Amino acid sequence: MAQFGFENDIHSVLKLDMPITNAPMARWQRKASSSNTSALSGLSPGKSTNVSLSSSKTPSKTPGKNKKQTPSKMGGDRFIPIRNSKQMDVASFLLTKENEPVDTNNTAGPSEYQKAWSVSLNGYNIEDAKILHLGGKPLNAPEGYQNNLKVLYSQVTTPASVKKARYISSTPDRILDAPELRNDFYLNLLDWSSRNVLAVALHNSVYLWDASQGDIILLMKLEREEDYICSLSWTKEGSYLAIGTSDCKVQLWDVENQKRLRSMASHTARVGSLSWNDHVLSSGSRSGHIHHHDVRVADHHIFTLTGHSQEVCGLQWSPDGRYLASGGNDNLVCVWPRVQEGSPSQSVRCWSEHQGAVKALAWCPWQPNILASGGGTSDRHIRIWNVNSGSCISSLDTQSQISSLVFAPNYKELVSAHGYAHNNVTIWKYPSLTRVAELTGHEDRVLSLTLSPDCSTVATVAADETIRLWKSFEVDPVKKKAKERLGKSTSGVIHQSIR
Repeated sequence: MAQFGFENDIHSVLKLDMPITNAPMARWQRKASSSNTSALSGLSPGKSTNVSLSSSKTPSKTPGKNKKQTPSKMGGDRFIPIRNSKQMDVASFLLTKENEPVDTNNTAGPSEYQKAWSVSLNGYNIEDAKILHLGGKPLNAPEGYQNNLKVLYSQVTTPASVKKARYISSTPDRILDAPELRNDFYLNLLDWSSRNVLAVALHNSVYLWDASQGDIILLMKLEREEDYICSLSWTKEGSYLAIGTSDCKVQLWDVENQKRLRSMASHTARVGSLSWNDHVLSSGSRSGHIHHHDVRVADHHIFTLTGHSQEVCGLQWSPDGRYLASGGNDNLVCVWPRVQEGSPSQSVRCWSEHQGAVKALAWCPWQPNILASGGGTSDRHIRIWNVNSGSCISSLDTQSQISSLVFAPNYKELVSAHGYAHNNVTIWKYPSLTRVAELTGHEDRVLSLTLSPDCSTVATVAADETIRLWKSFEVDPVKKKAKERLGKSTSGVIHQSIR
């Protein structure tokens, strides 16, 4: 009987009808408890989300294996950021709400009143609690839109939002020799005609270079060796060239026939600056006087302007022909009205802010009331003037002598030629006057610059006896053809008889 009692006890133990209370926890129970613990701790603020299962380690020693510790695994397979439980509820509500149809009757966003209630009730703005904001298809930029920085997202690139990077070559497109060029800051020895012919004065001779064909011809030469050319200026049509000389005269030449039409004597000193306004030619002299010549009549000298006390080295008519700007060695910039019979010879504006000689003058082609001026070695400033108000809009210290200025309309930029100490050409963005590019290569000071008729190339002449052509303002072929159609001008008054 004792034997049967013992066997019954053994069978009762092996049946395992009751749970074993002191046995270790099963693996599936450990995993379930660890995932619940990590999820709860991740949703509670201020606690770490990466919870280690060090509390339920697996046995570090396994019978029959090498004595090697198994690293404890990290709990969970996702990174859940720390967020307030209220924010999670609000974010879940907003995500589900976005899938609901939009009420077209109420298109206005949350008012300030709703935002205030949200802050007071929740402690934060409800709009800031979004985890993800899934919107519709972003709108493309409208046609002609220029400000690309404000287009944040776009699925399809529009032509207005794609800009080709503009390349400005640091080397000249062509270099021409200019031997015996006179190294004089106050002279104007270079000009480019509307017929694409470049005129340059070399000592007492004038040479013409046809930029289209590449031909070079000698137009004229002064009789006396001691005389020299001081200034050049083409008419608007490009058929006639005015030449100012050191013997106080102004000559007028028919370029096509290579014939001198007349020689006008009225000044008492060399003529260093010239500028055309239809049939009126204005000339500035070392005496400080400015003379107006009507080239159609025999008695050509019709007016004298006496605003400068020293040499007039800069002279420029505005594109609309209303004003004449003059700069002198007396550091003055004067603006004169159009010539009219009986009108007083009083300047409209006269500015004395420059501290050096003002030779560089340029009118803005797309803003006729804007004038740019540049000072010499002791000034080195570019100043932008509003002729209507008389105010100086902006001023920039270039740290170098300014010998010439010209506006480049293709990209709305300002180009300056410099002498000591940089001896270079600089392109500035207008009106911000931020530096776009520097054109270096001249070995001596740049004396003058001029723009090609298509406004794509600037020509510079320097004391190193070279002329350099910089192709820095080329435009797209489509825009170029449109501009050529608009730019066809009819023959002007200058084609009338010139005696």
